[in-house]
Amino acid sequence: MKGLILHKYIRLKHAHAMTVLGIFTFAIVTMAAPMLPVIPKTTTLITRFGAVGDGMTDCTGAFQKAIDACNKSGGGKVVVPKGIYLTGAIHLKSNVNLYIAKGATIRFSTDPKSYLPVVFTRCEGIEVMNYSPFIYALGQENIAITGKGTLDGQASHSVWYSWKSKSIPDPDQLLEMGNQGVPVEQRVFGEGHHLRPDFIEPVRCKNVLIEGVHIIDSPMWVLHPLYCTNVTIAGVTVDTHGPNTDGCDPDSCTDVLIKDCHFSDGDDCIAIKSGRDVDGRRVNIPSRDIVIQNCVFKDGHGGITVGSETSGGIENVFAGNCRFDSTNLDMAMRLKTGMTRGGFIRNISIRNCTVKSARTGIYMTMKYPDTLDGHAAPIIQDIDIRNCTFARLSRQPVVIEGFSDSVRITDVTIANCTFQSAGGRSIITNASRIHLTANRGGDLNSLRN
Repeated sequence: MKGLILHKYIRLKHAHAMTVLGIFTFAIVTMAAPMLPVIPKTTTLITRFGAVGDGMTDCTGAFQKAIDACNKSGGGKVVVPKGIYLTGAIHLKSNVNLYIAKGATIRFSTDPKSYLPVVFTRCEGIEVMNYSPFIYALGQENIAITGKGTLDGQASHSVWYSWKSKSIPDPDQLLEMGNQGVPVEQRVFGEGHHLRPDFIEPVRCKNVLIEGVHIIDSPMWVLHPLYCTNVTIAGVTVDTHGPNTDGCDPDSCTDVLIKDCHFSDGDDCIAIKSGRDVDGRRVNIPSRDIVIQNCVFKDGHGGITVGSETSGGIENVFAGNCRFDSTNLDMAMRLKTGMTRGGFIRNISIRNCTVKSARTGIYMTMKYPDTLDGHAAPIIQDIDIRNCTFARLSRQPVVIEGFSDSVRITDVTIANCTFQSAGGRSIITNASRIHLTANRGGDLNSLRN
């Protein structure tokens, strides 16, 4: 990946001749790939610190001793050899590459106490002190998780997923704390509460690489870089089907590359986020300059998704050459926000993608559930989708749904796309300057807004 040049597509703000024609031209701007971590080549085996790959011995202490020693000596690669290693939370430190060899599995404990003490995190867009993510790093630089091995969260309906219940008050309590401005250090959950931890979460880190690993059975969001800069996620396979198991959620991050990954999960495959409601607007850190390339999306709610946590703003997202294929994929391309969120979604470009099967092709809404009674109007504008093929859609080809006549989705171009078969008709409401150009099928060219 060294020397890779990516492209992001930015609307030409002053292309007067083009705007008169109602067509927005996107300029190609070169952007260097995110800076990769620089890590010394020295290696150490996790087994030197007492880890036993028998699937029964608790290796939590061995993992942390190995990482601490590697960091203290200047950094390097901590190697997990073939075997099954049972552990609780793993906390990475600067200049360390946790390398999971082919044939190796890190199997994470199903005991919530293995993820104590609580740490600073963000739960669905709201800052909180909660159970540690399974692999966590706070304020570190030059960190990596690589190799061809497996990370097994062991989540199931008997552990973790049962915490997803309307009878559990914790999510609503945290939302109210955020809305009321309760100091973060007083938002303490963890033991006795039921907010599920994420799987991999670097927080306020620089130069992060996650490459090659196979991740299964996550309790919650799988890959959740938060407040990070220079993040590369490459060649990762995610296979998890519990509730809220988003595959990859860059959250208030800058300079992110997601490439050559395979996602099949129980919620959105990729969902770009930037905080939720009052607390997200307090933090006010956007996600921007994000590239998604050559990924495969199978089961999920959305394939390439932006939102719904948009309160800090999301901009400059380019996705290209991706494939979507599952009758269990609700929406191939999904933009979502609402009236409690605020923030913005803008400068989004999706090109040269193939949707073999999904339910809905392109879905944009300002009416995400449980966001309708707020007064923080969001913005969705400058969306460009072109040269994509949609083979089999069981529902609508396109849905564009603003909130009201005064809160509208604006400046959307869908061009040179092919919709071969769809089970419903496209819908456009509360939207302006929607440009449907040279598309084939889906009755798009007959729509008016």
